[in-house]
Amino acid sequence: MTLKPRFILASASPRRRQLLIDAGYDFEVDPSEIDEPEPQPGADALFYAADLAWRKAVSVAKRRGTGLILAADTVGSVDGLILNKPVDRADADRMIRLQEGRESDVLTAICLFRADRWEWVGAVETSVVKFRKLREGEREAFLDSNHWIGKAGAYGLQDNDPFISISRGSYSNIVGLPLERLEAIFREHRGLTS
Repeated sequence: MTLKPRFILASASPRRRQLLIDAGYDFEVDPSEIDEPEPQPGADALFYAADLAWRKAVSVAKRRGTGLILAADTVGSVDGLILNKPVDRADADRMIRLQEGRESDVLTAICLFRADRWEWVGAVETSVVKFRKLREGEREAFLDSNHWIGKAGAYGLQDNDPFISISRGSYSNIVGLPLERLEAIFREHRGLTS
């Protein structure tokens, strides 16, 4: 049995917290509170997510000065177009319509950062979800529910949204933190965690 290291979660996401609690991790929460700018047109989703995860970790590392920090960022992507968190209902509607009847990528970048040694390791996990076509009334009901608020791609698999299913990849990655990849990083980089 692998001993799970204690760390600082640089995120205010209740979904990430719940995933970590359910997986038995010991952590405290200290959100980074960095600005998360909208991606530039043509930006690469993998680089965008990885850069934000790293910046979140560095922000908390500078503030804390010591400890192991875990930061993450999740984005959706359709045909190379990054789908971040919607800014309003119209933006959520645009994102849902873009994804209907097709597959959409979900990328979560994670960064583990050892603040006292200024050492870090990162990874990006990709999963694929399938959207079915929605009827107009369904789409309006979903938008009225506000379940899209604060969620990359304007949906939450954990909310049992009936129009989304996993095609490939990790459930926890789609929710916002790839637990399988995190466990592998802890195993492969034990020096970082001690």
